[in-house]
Amino acid sequence: MILKTPRALALTLCLLMGMVTTTTLPAAMPDWFKDSFLYLQEEVDKAAEEGKRVALYFHQEECPYCQRMLNVNFTQRDIVERAQSQFNFIAINIWGDLEVTDLDGTVTSEKDFARAQRVQFTPTILFLDAAGRVSFRLNGYYPPERFSALLDYLGQPSAPAGGFAEFLAARSPAPASTALPQDPANLPHPLKLDRRASGKPLLVLFEQSDCQACDELHREGLTRDEARELLKAFDVALVDIWSSAPLTTPDGRELAARDWSRELGIHYTPTLLFLDTTGKEVFRTDAYVRPYHLSTSLAYVATGAYQRQPEFQRFILERIDARRAAGESGPPNLWD
Repeated sequence: MILKTPRALALTLCLLMGMVTTTTLPAAMPDWFKDSFLYLQEEVDKAAEEGKRVALYFHQEECPYCQRMLNVNFTQRDIVERAQSQFNFIAINIWGDLEVTDLDGTVTSEKDFARAQRVQFTPTILFLDAAGRVSFRLNGYYPPERFSALLDYLGQPSAPAGGFAEFLAARSPAPASTALPQDPANLPHPLKLDRRASGKPLLVLFEQSDCQACDELHREGLTRDEARELLKAFDVALVDIWSSAPLTTPDGRELAARDWSRELGIHYTPTLLFLDTTGKEVFRTDAYVRPYHLSTSLAYVATGAYQRQPEFQRFILERIDARRAAGESGPPNLWD
C-alpha cells in the first residue's frame, strides 16, 4: 500500500529512521481531521484561505476522555458539521516524536511542543484565531451539550461580551439543584482568603446553581473516601461565579465574587482552583473530571508532587504504576 497523505508519509519516514515504533503510532482520528506535516503557520494560512481557523487537538493513547470526545462528541452529526465548517482540526500526540514547526518557526517534537504549550490534560484543544493566536483553550473534556455551546460561541463574528461563561449562562440550563451545597468544613462567608492561619494550601470551588456537573462533583466525587481524606490537606472555599457578594482575594483585594471569577477566566463549572500557602495558583481543573481524576488532582497538590513533577500527565502515570506495583489493576473504568 502506498501512503500518500502528509502525516502518513511523515510516519513512514519516522518508522524507517527508527524514530518511532508501531506501538507509539497515534490512535486513529476522525477522517475529517486535517492530515498535516505540522508546519503550523502554513496550516493557519491555508485555513484562512478556506474561511476557517485551526484547532490543535492534543491527545494520547489510552486516554478515556479522548475516547469519549472521539466516540461521543465527534459522532454527533451537528457537532461534526459545525466543527468542520469552522476549523481545521489537527491532532498532536503529547508523547509523539513527529516534527512540529511552531508559528515562530521553531522546530521541535510533538511532545516538546505540548510541553511548551503547558498541556496538562487530554484532550486539550487550542482554538486559534486567523492570526494563529489562541482564542480559546479547552483543557480537558466537555460533554456534548457544552461542547456544542462552545462551537456556537466560537462561531460568533466577534467574541460576545462577558466571555464563554456568560454566553453559556444565557442558554437554557439543564435541570439541576438551585442552591450551592454548603459544607460546614468549608471556609465561612464572607470569604477572607488573605487571612488564613492554617498553613494549608487553598482549594477554591467555583460553582453556580443549575449546574449538573457541580451536583455530580459533590454527589460522586467529593463523597468518596480517598477524596474526603485528601480534602483534609486543604482550606476549601466555595465561590458562586455569579454572586455579587464581596470577598477578599488571596492578595488582599476586595472584589465581588463574580468579578474575581471573571478576572481568573473561569468559564466552566465546577472549576477547581488550587493555590499554595502564599496564594499563588499552582493548578486548576476546568473541564469535566470523573472521581478517579478528581482524587488524582487533589493528591497532585496535597502531596506537593506538582513541585517536583510539573507535568500532571506524568503524575497520573506514576499513580497508575504505583497501583500496579501494589497488585491492583490500572486506572478504573471511569464511566462505571
